[in-house]
This record gives sequence, C-alpha cells and structure tokens, in this order.
Amino acid sequence: MATRTRRPGDPLAAAEAVFKRKPAPAVQAQAPVRSAARETVTLRLERDVLDHFQADGPGWQERINAALREAAGLGGAGDTGKRPEELDASNDD
Repeated sequence: MATRTRRPGDPLAAAEAVFKRKPAPAVQAQAPVRSAARETVTLRLERDVLDHFQADGPGWQERINAALREAAGLGGAGDTGKRPEELDASNDD
C-alpha cells in the first residue's frame, strides 16, 4: 500500500502560485489631447510686462493668454468675462 500524505498537492508549488507575478494589464489607448487644453510652460517675461498683468490681481495668467491670442490673431476664446469685483446687478443678462 502506498503512503498517502495528509495534504494532497505540493505546498511549495501552491505557495509559489500565490506569490507569482501577474502579467501587467494591457495598456488602453488614451483619448487624444484636446487642442484647447492648457499646458504648463516656463515663459521669461520682463518685469514691467508681468507687473502690468498682475496689477489687476488674480486672473493675470488668463489676461496674458487673452493678449497672446489677440496678438496671434486667434479668436474664439478671447471673451474671458468679468472679474468678480466688476459684477453687479447692472450687468445681469
């Protein structure tokens, strides 16, 4: 009569199966980047130009972007709206 072990199977093989590396998931194609998406860049500006745009407070980056769009002849997104301090009941639509 053959000797039977109490645990059927190979415990070493079972442990290796548990800790075996799983294959990496398939890479899914990403959606194309929209042309209107914003991109972070480093831009060197003269101090007086930067002071001019920052003088009106928050939103200076949008104002620089609008000025660049106008200078480049790119219309469309030029209307940035009013700043919060410019809003009141007289300009409600």
